[in-house]
Amino acid sequence: MSITEPGLRPARPDKIHAPPESSFNLHPPRSRRAFLNGAARFTLGLFLAPMTVRAMATGQGGGAGSGDEATLFLCGDVMTGRGMDQVLPHPSDPRLFEPAVSSALDYVELAERANGPIPKPVAFDYPWGDALEELKRRRPDKRIINLETSVTRSEDALPKGINYRMSPENFPCITAAGIDCCVLANNHVLDWGEAGLRETLATIEEAGVAEAGAGLDHEAAAAPAILDLPHGRVLVFGFGCMDSGVSPAWDATARHPGVNLLEDLSADGAKKIAARIKALRKPNDVVVASIHWGSNWGYDVPGSHRRFAHALIEEDGADIVHGHSSHHPRGIEVHRGRPILYGCGDFINDYEGISGYESYRDDLVLMYLPTLRIKDGALVRFAMVPFQLRRFRLHRASDRDAEWLRKVMDRESRKFGARVNRAADGSLTLEWD
Repeated sequence: MSITEPGLRPARPDKIHAPPESSFNLHPPRSRRAFLNGAARFTLGLFLAPMTVRAMATGQGGGAGSGDEATLFLCGDVMTGRGMDQVLPHPSDPRLFEPAVSSALDYVELAERANGPIPKPVAFDYPWGDALEELKRRRPDKRIINLETSVTRSEDALPKGINYRMSPENFPCITAAGIDCCVLANNHVLDWGEAGLRETLATIEEAGVAEAGAGLDHEAAAAPAILDLPHGRVLVFGFGCMDSGVSPAWDATARHPGVNLLEDLSADGAKKIAARIKALRKPNDVVVASIHWGSNWGYDVPGSHRRFAHALIEEDGADIVHGHSSHHPRGIEVHRGRPILYGCGDFINDYEGISGYESYRDDLVLMYLPTLRIKDGALVRFAMVPFQLRRFRLHRASDRDAEWLRKVMDRESRKFGARVNRAADGSLTLEWD
């Protein structure tokens, strides 16, 4: 079966303005809290990955770089809700409210028709597949993702067409990869209302993972996640833009939870943000500006995005711009020694078997591994590892697929003065002037 209806294509509901969230407050029960903490400790022991909590980070990085350098693992959207949630051990209610799909199990069926059966229930580490071995080998100092789903059993679905959620009991699938920080400033974190956001924040905190870009009020949403290094820190600021489908109604206020909405992509807006960042920045801090922006498909980078990223770097507001929202990777630029990832593409999702955008090869994804000098944040080297999503799991990309992805990334990055080559181990390397 080939499903091509617009409602089934892997596209987010761009520019949908959700109504104001409810004021219902939901607190996870004590039994789930014990479960999550135990599962997190188990998976952390497997992968020796330090977990940090915002403003309380004390872990020491695994150390791909020396004490003078820090290597980060970055990726695009990690969408562990909907169909992905259904194959994990503790699925939530599969009911959906999409125009052509009424059950998340339909996405599982599509994936199985495309590439074969998925062994349900899968282990918590299953979605990461071969990426786990690569993380173990590369040992990045900190691991940062855009978690694009609510983590809740709330039934307060907003009427926005597509609603993502995963069961809180399935959150160990995130800690299984040793993730240090979940960026939440995106257009799915409030899919299940204020109650869903509150439970999402509580679940992440209880698992010992930091979050950025959303909070119980504006101050919390705008605050950075602080991840300690042996000789410095990584500060992660999360921002959500309306051109990615984030509703202005989701903007956190002094009285209401929400996301850190980035309303102004002008040079003046960048200066204001940089000023706030510099007020918190200390010597030996590496600053990540993680921004959910732009369309889902296509390689064009809006001029407003490029000007904003340049201004943010020039004003000493960021050492790396971590852009996401696109479903496939876009070009990379290095501006004044700082990398700009205009669109990381998805990393984990349930889009397998959905037709409509095959030419973009959104089944091919990238693990981004920039290494920066701690004393000044300058880029030292930049590796990328290609994978393919099959049966809801990351597999090492074949030589043919890795070369296809290299050519695309090289073509798009050359527009910005950078080049992408293949390394002897099959990974991709970024070169810049």
